[in-house]
Amino acid sequence: MIGAGFAGIRTLHTMLGLGLDVVVLETGDDAGGVWYWNRYPGARCDIQSYDYSYGFSAELEQEWRWSEQYATQPELLSYVAHVIERFGLREHIRFGTTMKSADWDEQAKRWTVTTESGDTVTGRYLIMATGQLSTAKLPSIDGMDDFEGETYHTGSWPHTPVDFAGKRVGIIGTGSSGVQLIPIVAAEAEHLTVFQRTPTFTVPASNGPVTDEEDAQVKANYAERRALVRRSPSGLGNVPNRQSALEVSPAERTAVYEEKYPTAGFGFVLSYYDLLLSQEANDTAADFLREKIALKVHDPATAAMLTPNDYPFGAKRPSVDSQYYETFNRANVELVDIRSTPLKTVTATGIETAGREFTFDIIVYATGFDALTGSLLRPEITGRGGVTLREKWAAGPRTLLGLGTSGFPNLFVIAGPGSPSVLANVLLGIEQHVDWLAAMLRHVEKDGPVTIEAELNAEDKWVEHVNERAGETLYLKAASWYLGANVPGKPRVFMPYSGGFRGYDRILGEVAADGYRGFAVTAAIPVPGKQDPHEHDAHEGQETR
Repeated sequence: MIGAGFAGIRTLHTMLGLGLDVVVLETGDDAGGVWYWNRYPGARCDIQSYDYSYGFSAELEQEWRWSEQYATQPELLSYVAHVIERFGLREHIRFGTTMKSADWDEQAKRWTVTTESGDTVTGRYLIMATGQLSTAKLPSIDGMDDFEGETYHTGSWPHTPVDFAGKRVGIIGTGSSGVQLIPIVAAEAEHLTVFQRTPTFTVPASNGPVTDEEDAQVKANYAERRALVRRSPSGLGNVPNRQSALEVSPAERTAVYEEKYPTAGFGFVLSYYDLLLSQEANDTAADFLREKIALKVHDPATAAMLTPNDYPFGAKRPSVDSQYYETFNRANVELVDIRSTPLKTVTATGIETAGREFTFDIIVYATGFDALTGSLLRPEITGRGGVTLREKWAAGPRTLLGLGTSGFPNLFVIAGPGSPSVLANVLLGIEQHVDWLAAMLRHVEKDGPVTIEAELNAEDKWVEHVNERAGETLYLKAASWYLGANVPGKPRVFMPYSGGFRGYDRILGEVAADGYRGFAVTAAIPVPGKQDPHEHDAHEGQETR
């Protein structure tokens, strides 16, 4: 297995429960995945803590006490550490170990993974639990290496605190990371300049402490809460309003938006069922949010720069914020629109745009990730016939259910492209995938070791279905990281499955009930002299899994 974030930890626990011998390779020096690397001030989950947590253990649910409605990065990392220690998982994880390549051996029916240090591990199965937002993306700006001050990326933040006090700081990027970081830096720095390419829609995080009464109520009804989120389209428990935004009067619609705005968070997009299906319906929500920006930002010119006007609300992932817009009312904060005055170069002392030079002590790149496929395509994964995954996905990712891809037997991806992943509660999607995969392995391995491979015809049909569902929505009207639009040269393909968590779960159930249709299962041919795949190979420098 590759990755020891939330997906890797859950997969490890479940595969050990099947009696399999498992080793996890993790680049970081500790577990946590995206929450290990994204340590920037203000980093927190945009899904409620009780729902962004594991549901496989009732005891774990009862013993862990969340302190805030939306957990911060340190608390999420503490939760990960608790899970690892409680279930005895640490001994199976090799920290500080990066996968360089993986090769499928057709004769042995096994994968060989080579690490950056040259060690190898072999296994019958290779499971990629590398996450959706785990490959940080730096911009391509001339002179970036020339800057003599401090430089940081939100996706690979240092473990030691960064001191912004008395500093002149430039932040490039106003996606979710920037939205969370900017208010905190503004409160500490002498001066903050924010470079914005595309304004973002945000809704209030409405974060706060979890009271003892709230904690007791959730824990008394946790099973019902889990069942509710599994039945919801988003995996958040928010059930979309069955009405169209166009079926009600403007006054009634505004009342609904006012009710949802302070508390719904990411679920605000479900205020009406058709906000991501109809441009006219979407305009009603977008206009409501634009009015909120105008009310919060005092300077009309700054408010205009912060107001999105060229893409539908929700077509880019909405951010949840804490005083983001209000931050631009501060005297020590300046907003620069790099569409009208593009970035030219980074200099030894700061940044030069088309019309001005800025001097900084610190530059922060809040420029996001090579999402969904970045960490899958970074290593060289070679499948059947010497074809690499990069070659297979040259025009965009092609999977069956987001779990497997033809030509790569016994390779599985957790919450990968072609599954709801980032369009829903990704932690719920992780558990859904892991449990489904475990059930498939139990079913197909009852008579001995096998190879499992997505059938090309089934994969083609699934890719077609994913594209059809995306085409029914407004997602394609925004140049978002859902489409890879933030990475130069990346194919413009809508990567997640937009059919909803509930609908996707129903499809998974149907596939399983039909004998795991679409997956070709064949007996693995034992190789003379090879050990049972559950046993360790004693050869130094290599282990068998």
